[in-house]
Amino acid sequence: MSSNNVPKPEAVAPSNFLRQIIAEDLRTGKYQSRRWAGKPGPATVQAAGAPDPAAIRTRFPPEPNGYLHIGHAKSICLNFGLAQEFGGVCHMRFDDTNPEKEEQEYVDSILEAIRWLGFDWKTPSGKVLFFASDYFVWMYECAEALIESGHAYVDSQSAEEMRTRRGTLTEPGQDSPFRGRGVTENLELFRRMRAGEFADGSHVLRAKVDMSSPNINLRDPAIYRIRKAEHHRTGNTWCIYPMYTFAHPIEDALENVTHSICTLEFEDQRPFYDWLLARLADCGKLARPLPQQYEFARLKLSYVVLSKRKLIELVQEGHVAGWDDPRLPTLAGARRRGYTAAGFRLFAERIGVAKADSWIEYSILEDCMREDLNECAQRRVGVLDPLKLVIDNYPEAGEEECFAPNHPQQPELGKRALPFSRELWIEREDFQEEPVKGFFRLYPGNSVRLRYAYVVKCIGCDKDETGRVQAVHCEYFPDSKSGTPGADTYKVKGNLHWVSAKHAYHAEVRLYDRLFLVPQPGAGEADFRSEINPEAKRVIQARLEPSLAQAKPEERFQFERHGYFVADRVDSQPGAPVFNRAVGLRDSWGKQGGG
Repeated sequence: MSSNNVPKPEAVAPSNFLRQIIAEDLRTGKYQSRRWAGKPGPATVQAAGAPDPAAIRTRFPPEPNGYLHIGHAKSICLNFGLAQEFGGVCHMRFDDTNPEKEEQEYVDSILEAIRWLGFDWKTPSGKVLFFASDYFVWMYECAEALIESGHAYVDSQSAEEMRTRRGTLTEPGQDSPFRGRGVTENLELFRRMRAGEFADGSHVLRAKVDMSSPNINLRDPAIYRIRKAEHHRTGNTWCIYPMYTFAHPIEDALENVTHSICTLEFEDQRPFYDWLLARLADCGKLARPLPQQYEFARLKLSYVVLSKRKLIELVQEGHVAGWDDPRLPTLAGARRRGYTAAGFRLFAERIGVAKADSWIEYSILEDCMREDLNECAQRRVGVLDPLKLVIDNYPEAGEEECFAPNHPQQPELGKRALPFSRELWIEREDFQEEPVKGFFRLYPGNSVRLRYAYVVKCIGCDKDETGRVQAVHCEYFPDSKSGTPGADTYKVKGNLHWVSAKHAYHAEVRLYDRLFLVPQPGAGEADFRSEINPEAKRVIQARLEPSLAQAKPEERFQFERHGYFVADRVDSQPGAPVFNRAVGLRDSWGKQGGG
């Protein structure tokens, strides 16, 4: 089947409340007074800079402790896309404040994924690639400023004691017995923490907010902890590290971020975000106007798991073959499977941005991939379940060329030659010795057109001792070749694709499908691993048109009637590519018994 008939989803204007917020901020000049020194820094640094040339500043701030997945693609497209749309800049920032889980491998993979999606961190005035670890000195100074202004104290309770005193959702917390320590004592203890005099867990620095607040996140949250661990960038320079809820707002402010866009689980943290920045601005550490945090619903996609813990289990327990396994929802896996960056950008735009969580059907992502691949993928012929077809009245040594368009909607791409010979490969499903009602393909006595070639009439078949068909025999009509005057005189209902047996490229083809059998893996009490689809990967030996032997890694094609395929970027060798199926021509999941 040609992809001409693939239906395009109706164009519906996606919702994005953030666009309205940004447009209003620009209309009112909310951030016009900002100054930018050309690099991150506290108020004293930014005050010496020129007016900020960026209308807005957003950021994408992953922690480098794993590989990005499809959910991150939405955030990447949102933050980089809004900055582009409104004449702003999106900062690429690594929130590398947890030394025990972060590695350079993850930094490299994240940067590669963002480049692949089509975004960059270069601006006319230089790169905006930042690391939170570069701000450790400023963060430490901010912590001391909070102590000096009476807004932070060193707590020497055990972790269990702090949990006990924190209270519950219905009961207020209780003040720490160390909450009344004076500024001098707190500064001395905090500096000794930095000097490495204390063991891990013996002290923490806490913000002094309100232990009776109904928002548990405001009950004196910890903002610094002792952690004697080597950092992948700063080595052993530090033995105390800031907590994420303390570091993240400061990073935003140091970078002049205007709109700090987070997922909904950070909504309860926003009051502390605002509290912290306001007090540090009052201390003269951070410049106003301050960043503002906005939350949107994270991506909840059917038939996948996006939990980092569950993804790690899938990899470490061997359910998949690494982080770039095409069955995984990682961006590395999706890229290897043959999904496109443009397809992801289309997906992010189509699903919109909302404040409420909702499930997105996986078929929407597949439709976006089909829509992009239909435009960019040239057509080729592949036989996935080969059955020999012998044209008995064609010359045994005869060969000729048939011509097929590289793309039916893009004639400027020209045509390619397909070698034709006496013995061909066709799909096994295209022959039935005893046809069912409505079957218009090959069966004894019936005629069909071999696509781009001749009309043939079936005259019989060969079987092995078990009764399995081994070869189909036909006769061809020499005056019926496609593109010749005689072709129009033959009226047949069946139209089959084929490849020449003599010239075919014998290739390994991997047929990928959804990793899970159910829409919400692990729902209720179910073990998500028990719901893995055993047919999520099938490896076959296919027969492909010979030009595909020269396919380069990551070249994508539509195999006519079968779907969209890509030359595997890892396992393909020069002259011997391996192909992965990205997506079929239409959604057949329900018909196959899935979900």
